[in-house]
Amino acid sequence: MRYQAIIFDLDGVICRTDQYHYLAWKQVADELGIPFDEQVNERLRGVSRMASFDIILERYDGTMSDEEKIHWTDKKNEIYKSMLTQMGPDDMLEGVADTLHKLRAMGLDLAIGSSSRNTKFILGQLGLSDFFDAISDGTNITRSKPDPEVFVKAAEFLNRAPAECLVVEDAEAGLQAATAGGMDSAAFGEIAIRSGLGTWNLERFSDLIGIVA
Repeated sequence: MRYQAIIFDLDGVICRTDQYHYLAWKQVADELGIPFDEQVNERLRGVSRMASFDIILERYDGTMSDEEKIHWTDKKNEIYKSMLTQMGPDDMLEGVADTLHKLRAMGLDLAIGSSSRNTKFILGQLGLSDFFDAISDGTNITRSKPDPEVFVKAAEFLNRAPAECLVVEDAEAGLQAATAGGMDSAAFGEIAIRSGLGTWNLERFSDLIGIVA
């Protein structure tokens, strides 16, 4: 096989929680009197929580201490997590469940590489708590995408060389991170495909089978 392992971003690849993120950030921004819309939200894709807040604060008329930043990002996360309790297995994107099981049957190592600190909670809601061989997420990294750390650590957890791994991503920052980490990538979703940064382009999630076979 061309690859021995596949590392998946979570949000926008396995499931979609964009709207929950947007609504939670919007609530925080509204309380702070910061203009926030879908255009700003688009810049937050694949970016860590604190880095996302720094982007939002570009429109903030004032200064904020590190302690205050932690307060507001923690508040955003509590709002977001309360929304995530509505999720279930049916929230996996089309073709994901079937394709994941086919990839597992092919003997491939499967991992998650996500900047989210809520990765394990979300996987639990989707019924995938024990499915992946490794999880690299916001709880074990210090640098967010486009830095390759999250994917490099996932490969290390799998005991795989970067060249053996394929990264599946829906964000430009994630595709850049894969390249920086020495890994091929499969771009998934309109924005990712349009970027031209992926080694492969996935019109459907199930197209992965043809790439790795």
